[in-house]
Amino acid sequence: MAVKVNKARQHDRAPKRLDSCPLRLRRITVSAVADASVFDQDPAARERPVHIEPLQIGQQPHRNSSCFDTHASRRRTIHSTKVDASRSTTYPRYSPSMKQRALGSSGVNVSEVGFGVWTVATGWWGEYSDDEAVALLRHARDRGINFYDTADTYGEGRGETLLEKAFGADSDVVIGTKFGYDIYSPWERKGHVERPHDWTPAFVKYALEQSLRRLGRDHIDFYQLHNPRLDALQDDALFEMLDGLVQAGTIGSIGVALGPAIGWRTEGLWAIENRPIHAIQVIHNLLEQQPGRDFIASAKNNDTSIVVRVPHSSGMLEGKYTLETVFDENDHRRHRPKSWLVEGVQKVEQVRFLELEDRTMGQAAIQWLLHENVVASVLPNIYNAEQIDEFAATSETPPLTDEEFRTVEDLWEDDFGVAPYVEEPSAVTAD
Repeated sequence: MAVKVNKARQHDRAPKRLDSCPLRLRRITVSAVADASVFDQDPAARERPVHIEPLQIGQQPHRNSSCFDTHASRRRTIHSTKVDASRSTTYPRYSPSMKQRALGSSGVNVSEVGFGVWTVATGWWGEYSDDEAVALLRHARDRGINFYDTADTYGEGRGETLLEKAFGADSDVVIGTKFGYDIYSPWERKGHVERPHDWTPAFVKYALEQSLRRLGRDHIDFYQLHNPRLDALQDDALFEMLDGLVQAGTIGSIGVALGPAIGWRTEGLWAIENRPIHAIQVIHNLLEQQPGRDFIASAKNNDTSIVVRVPHSSGMLEGKYTLETVFDENDHRRHRPKSWLVEGVQKVEQVRFLELEDRTMGQAAIQWLLHENVVASVLPNIYNAEQIDEFAATSETPPLTDEEFRTVEDLWEDDFGVAPYVEEPSAVTAD
């Protein structure tokens, strides 16, 4: 039986030197096996070690001190929204209108609109050169976005290295990344099939070191289990280690990113109600409201925040798709069923009342999410600078009224009055 931990006690830790931390990352042993099925054929394979000399965290280039920052001390330095025009020749360093919210009780504050680095790092939303990706990331920062979410799996570490290239050790930038997948052992990718997880403390420590090295930092603000199943969430040793890393200041907050697809209700609710996590990351939007509604209700009772990805239902709620929209060959949306496009276009028309002269459809979709106070940040899929300008300006737009919010709820309960799409069978001709 997992023991519930008081989340509030985690957020105010005294600084500790690296060499005094009980969970200092040392030389470790990780499995060399990529495919778990090998264990059935050769049980000894699990014990075959690979010795790796990891990065020395205390040697990170952007800190003169050998002490880890604690997020208690970082609260005084990294979350200001004060405009500093000297940091940018065109735009203020921070938009005075961009609001921030806390990740649970962690003391880590994030912009209401963040940047999910998956769109520029993985190739599933189009191809971006490093220069193109870095330019978009910096443009977002100039528009007031301080929160950037990635994972060690995105582009096999590319998402993290892009953030280092864009921001270096800039302490004003809040970084979230994820761990759990073994990206270091040989593995043959087949479509979007998941690679094996490894939740052993030794592997997690190694993965953390590699993320820190790629990011060029000595701490990670928001460290998330990446698509865990119940076995990982119920692993007491794993969460004891993570809690120790919070105490040491190596990570500022603990999260659980659910996926890869929408769902995982059992896992999400169990994590919120039984683990000292500060936030969960989920797919949620006004067209796809479950299990997000259940997560929000539970989070309100457990001092847990919600980070939302896919807030526009893969772009549908930006209000620009038509029945004739065609996606590029390497765009993941091309593989959505036709019913998603046909029904989605009709549903968006039912919520057009949210679109105002001073609020776009895309901004309204974000404001619908921010209507819930437990939603700390929204991560739109970002492909270009125009989207950044639109989404980052959401804080300047009118929030949804209670009446508008209830109307959307009522529409969702009735499936927006849209009949299910049934694809017509192909005509068959006789020879």
